[in-house]
Amino acid sequence: MPRDCVLEAYPICSYDGQTPATKACPTMIIGALLILTWLVLLLRYPAKALPISLAAVCGLGLVALGVVWQDTREASQLARLDIRLSYAPDQCPADRALQVRMKNGNKAPLTELRWRVAAYAPGDTVNLAENTYAAPRYRGPGELQPGVEWSDCLPVPPLRSGYRPQTLEFRAEHLQGTFAN
Repeated sequence: MPRDCVLEAYPICSYDGQTPATKACPTMIIGALLILTWLVLLLRYPAKALPISLAAVCGLGLVALGVVWQDTREASQLARLDIRLSYAPDQCPADRALQVRMKNGNKAPLTELRWRVAAYAPGDTVNLAENTYAAPRYRGPGELQPGVEWSDCLPVPPLRSGYRPQTLEFRAEHLQGTFAN
């Protein structure tokens, strides 16, 4: 018997060290039974089940359309943020030598922002920053009004051995943020 189910990207059940592929999770069984019941009703009573099914599909389509619209809107707003990272030990404290300058080029205020810092050798595409669990987490200023510039000093991420921060280019990647309506 499964002890607990963890819902992540896919339902995963934990069974005392056994692989989840050998046994089905109860939530998966319930979903399969619902789909099977819907198919039986659709085949047995098509005149009644078809309009309800079409309405459900249209509703799901509207929800999916809303999610896609919101994702593209958020991506375009994040693209209008001007974020510049530079190694500046002369302008920042030694333990926080990475200077960040950000300007909100949107019409809406930025309410929250998180990102990862990547480090690249000039002309290279290999990220030299180690994204470990102990690596610093980077967050924005909180609320940043449209057209306003913010700057701060942040800790340099841990780098692969043999690389010095003064020879690298730093970039903000994996931006996640929210904007006020």
